Parts: sequence; C-alpha cells; structure tokens
Amino acid sequence: MKKAILATKVGMTQIFNENGALVPVTVLQAGPCVVTQVKTEENDGYKAVQVGFVDKREKLVNKPQKGHFDKAGVSYKRYVREFRFENAEEYSVKDEIKAEIFAAGDKIDATAISKGKGFQGAIKRHGQHRGPMAHGSKFHRHQGSNGSATTPGRVFKGKGMPGQMGHKQITVQNLEVVKVDAENNLILVKGAVPGPKKCLVTVKETVKVEK
Repeated sequence: MKKAILATKVGMTQIFNENGALVPVTVLQAGPCVVTQVKTEENDGYKAVQVGFVDKREKLVNKPQKGHFDKAGVSYKRYVREFRFENAEEYSVKDEIKAEIFAAGDKIDATAISKGKGFQGAIKRHGQHRGPMAHGSKFHRHQGSNGSATTPGRVFKGKGMPGQMGHKQITVQNLEVVKVDAENNLILVKGAVPGPKKCLVTVKETVKVEK
C-alpha cells in the first residue's frame, strides 16, 4: 500500500459524469493529515507512517499525547492512525498528506463505524420472515423456533436472534473515486460509504491480489 488518508464523511449528493449519466456519490473531507511519526524497521521492527487528523484543543490532550505531539512539532490532533506504507522512508515528520494523492478512476477501500440501530428484532436485524398476522396467531414478528428436539437439546451458535444492530467497523472494498477537489481536499466516491455524517473514514487504495 502506498496511498491512504483519513477523512470525515460530509454526506451524499449526485453529479453528472463525462457521458452525462447521473452518478450518486459520497463526499469525503479528506485531510490534510500531518505526519506525526515515521516508524522504521531498525527502531520499531516495521515500516509505517503515523498521521494525525483534525485539530484538538490543548485542554483535551493528556500528558503522553501532548509530549508526543510536542516532540513532533505539530498541533494537537483528535485522530491518530498508522499506515503501513511500502515507501514509508520517503515521508518525514510534519509532512502533509492531502486528497490530491488520489485521482479520478482510482479504486479505494473505505472503513468506518456503521450507523447504530439499537436493539432490533430478528426481522429487521437478519431479514427473517414474519408469521401470520391474524387474530388467532401467537407468532407475528418472533424469530421462530429457537431450538431442536431432545437431541441436541440446545440452541446452535449463530442462530439469528434479536440483539444490538449496527455500530460495527465496516469496510467496503473496491469503490471508485469519481472526482477529487484538491483545492478543498474533497474526494467524491461512487456509491455509499459506511457510517453517519461527520464520522471518521479511513481511505486506502485497493490492493490487487494476484491469483
């Protein structure tokens, strides 16, 4: 991997492509991210670039974080992440990574925490069918039979049950970059990206696996 950046989700809109077709896009405010540390195989055992994103007030920074940012000579950041770049040695502390590293036509993977839906039943959570809705029915939106007969006499793991839905880390792969606004650090991605508005999104180039 040679390209990656942190972004926040602005929302969705639609644009016309070169062929005049209407394309739904997700707008990401990508960077600028500041390099806070460069890790090397000699010192850390692996190569990586640590970046910070979104400024943070000094009163909200604890002492270890404050010392780390002061040592790097950068402003205090809300989000700190590592990217294992193949060309990590080409970066230096205080370097900025901006949206312009991507271009239209690039394929990316977007990672974010999905929207939380709260405690939901099996119909909404797993897409199961409902029962008869007549007056005599005792089975409307229940998930159906939970167990088996005396053998095995238990509920199998993985049974679709009611529970917490959403609020999980989701990665959508192979998304297409439709447009990059380098001046405003905006990346327009075709289709949907997980997470609510203003959430943190990690954008990485899609690594092709050779068969």
